[in-house]
Amino acid sequence: MEGTNFSSILKCYRLGQKLKQAEVASKVGVSQQCVSEWEKGKTEPTLTYLWRLADLFDVTIDDLVGRKKF
Repeated sequence: MEGTNFSSILKCYRLGQKLKQAEVASKVGVSQQCVSEWEKGKTEPTLTYLWRLADLFDVTIDDLVGRKKF
């Protein structure tokens, strides 16, 4: 991953799956602008949308938010 914060991790997963912001938005039930704001770090998703994103990318929420195991 290029970074350890949610915004950069989300963008890496999206680009890794060759998805456009609008495609991610459609799959999780938000607007493209909302995904853009998440990727810019302006806002963060609710827990419900974190679950949907984790399911979409087949990762854990910990993976999405950059939480490391100790």
